[in-house]
Parts: sequence; structure tokens; C-alpha cells
Amino acid sequence: MKELLLNEIEEIEEEFLPDDIERKELDIPNISRRDVMKHFVRLSQRNYGVDTGFYPLGSCTMKYNPKLLERVASMEKINYTSPLQHPSTVQGNLEIMYRLEKALCAITGMDAFTLQPAAGAHGEFTGMLIAKAYFEWKKEKRENVIVPDSAHGTNPASARMAGFNVIEIPSKDGRVDMDALRSAVDEKTAAFMLTNPNTLGIFEKDILQISKIIKDAGALLYYDGANLNAIMGKARPGDMGFDIVHLNLHKTFATPHGGGGPGAGPVGVKEFLIPFLPVPRVMKNGDEYELDYGSKLSIGRVSRFFGNFGVLVKAYAYILMKGGNGLSEASSRAVLNSNYLMEKLRHIGYEVPYYGRRMHEFVLSLKNFKERGVRAIDVAKRLLDYGFHPPTVYFPLIVDEAFMIEPTEDESKQTLDAFAEAMEKIFHEDAELLKSAPHGEMGRVDEVKAARELKVTWKDLR
Repeated sequence: MKELLLNEIEEIEEEFLPDDIERKELDIPNISRRDVMKHFVRLSQRNYGVDTGFYPLGSCTMKYNPKLLERVASMEKINYTSPLQHPSTVQGNLEIMYRLEKALCAITGMDAFTLQPAAGAHGEFTGMLIAKAYFEWKKEKRENVIVPDSAHGTNPASARMAGFNVIEIPSKDGRVDMDALRSAVDEKTAAFMLTNPNTLGIFEKDILQISKIIKDAGALLYYDGANLNAIMGKARPGDMGFDIVHLNLHKTFATPHGGGGPGAGPVGVKEFLIPFLPVPRVMKNGDEYELDYGSKLSIGRVSRFFGNFGVLVKAYAYILMKGGNGLSEASSRAVLNSNYLMEKLRHIGYEVPYYGRRMHEFVLSLKNFKERGVRAIDVAKRLLDYGFHPPTVYFPLIVDEAFMIEPTEDESKQTLDAFAEAMEKIFHEDAELLKSAPHGEMGRVDEVKAARELKVTWKDLR
């Protein structure tokens, strides 16, 4: 029997690849180790990142991440454990997750968290699934989710993926239009998804009134936590009336953001929604930590194992390192840097729609540049020539030629002044110079073609 199985395996291996696609030899260039080393070191020196320059991507919180946290996540006792181990053998890992959940509850004013979601949008989707399960349990047919026109694009996408209809309402003076919200809310409303402060960097001062409108209708208030860096330690979504919260640990709590991952988007809920959280949940029983699969109302797993554990470790270490006062100070500095840079650019001549005090980020409108045939993308590309990564452009959609800047708390006054000086030079530069930027080793690429015809190879396919 054993010989028969071995023969079958050999036959499968022999027939695994058809002859017409099996390679007889690898077409790899014959290059010395020295040349390979020079090539990749040179590429690394051309790379741009948070460790090498200013990264003011609005709504993304590209903040500096202390290297100590990378060392913590790489510790042998953390790095050499497996999610398949029995809970009794990974009590330290479970304790980290348990304590992180409690810390996030304290920061946000929520009653429980799931740490499973692997990204912010994944957290949004999880939150919408919880809302769906809640109303199905209540036997209420609520099929609509309301979003403001300033929302992150993942908000309506997450709601639709969860099976809801999406109703968009307009903004008024950069905030939620209260009359539009009242008109949109009815007995079919399941939730209102809101970022506070919003994507313009404006705090929704009517949040308690918004909460009352939603609660009176029997709906849920959902908090998009992408902008928590502006208020952590200062205000809590739970105290504002939010029922469901997602956080971006890879933005706010110190894991490098970008490059496709890793991420973590924990979702917090108020007490009445706890039974719907994904399982398993880490619970403490006496001195032991265990996994609880008990809730029959749970939406089930949303991630393999327990999410991106390394990101959770770094977030917990960041919170311990900062402490409550440190988190509050980070928010204060983020808001200070944002307003300082906004005022410098405004006095140069850049337009700030809905002008007023901003939180952690602000949005310029470069619509006046269109008179010279220049677009926001041209200014963004020109910043590359001055050694700065461009901010977010064309978002939020409610601002014409939007230019969205988030300095974060860790940038110095010297860096902000240097960025403002570059923006002042660009403000007065020739239109043709801007439209042909950047002018370094690499010129402007056809980004649409690059996205549609992706070719990742060392070969020259031109």
C-alpha cells in the first residue's frame, strides 16, 4: 500500500507542469555580488520614507515610529511563538492582547474591542457586519447607512459590502449639514458613519446633537478612527455617543504605514453590542488568560488567528511608552503643527476653504492655479524637486483641486518652515516648469498606465 501511494505521488510530480511552460533554465543576468550590492544600496538611497523626509499625507497620519517598538516586536519570546499553540503556552501573548483591549477601551470610551481586523477598511467592514447582525437579531429591517460627502471612500464601500444601501448627505461650511441629516434619517436607517474631526480637519461641534438624532431614530453611530491622532487623550468617541469605533493602529499607534501593510483595525463597541463581536475573544479567568468562543450572536471570525499580532505588540508598547499624558501631548503637537503650517501657507496666498481653526490636518484649494493651466497634481510633483513627499491630492472631493496636508506631531518647526518655503517658491514659479515636474532622475510617469498595465520585472519591456 505504501509503495502504491509513493508511485502515485511520483506520477503527480512528473505531470505537475506541462512541457510547454516548464523552464529548462532560468533567464537571470550573470552579475557579481559586488554589483548586486551596489545596485540595491543605490536604490535604497533613492527611496523616500518617514525616516528620511517629511511625509505630509493628509488623512493618513504618516508619523514617525520609534525604533524601540520594532525591537519589542522582534523579541524572541514574541517573535518565535505560533498562533497554533495551545493558549496555556502563550499566556504572555494573550495578556498583551487583553491589556491592549483594555487600553483602547480607556482611550476611546468603548466597552470592548476585537483585535482581529487587519486594516482600517477591514475594521469598517467588521463594524458594518456587527450593525447588520444587531438589527437582524432585533428583527428590524434597517437597510440604509448614511455618510457625509466628506467621508473616506472606504466608508460607503464597507457599508455596501455588508449589504446596506448608502445615502450621501452634503456638508455645510465644512461640517455635517444638520438639516440634511434630519431629512435622511428614518426608520430604515441602520447607521451614520462619521469621522471626527472630519477629513477637512474640522471638528464636528454638533456631535452631541448628531448623536441624539441618530439615537432617537433607533440607529447606530459609527466612528471612523482614521483621525484619532487629533483627539487621543483629549476627547473620547464613546463620550460623544458613538456605538461602534474602528482604529488604525498602523497610523495612530506607531506601526509604519504604507507599502501595503501590515495593518491593524481593531473595532470597539458599546456594551449592548459585545455579543456580536468576532470570536474568539481573549478573556481573563482568575490568573489565566483563555479564548472565549461562547457568544452565539457573534459574526464569527474576520481574520485568521488573532489579526496582525506584531502590530498589536507595537501599539501596546507605544501606549505604555507614551502614557496618558504623552498621548495627549502628541495630539496637542499635531494640532499645533497643523495650524502653524496652515497659517504660513495662507499668508503666502494659498486658499483655505472654510477657513478657521483646524485639528491635525488641513486642506488647501489650488483652484486658482487652474487660471495658469496648473493643477494640484503639478504642484505635488514639483514638491519632489524640493525633496518633499507630496501631500494627498484631490481628496476630499468637496474641495476643488484639493491639497490635503497633515504634518503630524513629530515634525520640527525647521521642517515645517522649509516646507512652507518650498511652497512659496512654487506659488510664484512658471506654469510650464510646474507642469513638467519632477525634473530629477525620474520624470513624471504615466500613473494611469502604470496602474492598468502593471509589470514588475527587471526586464526592459519598452
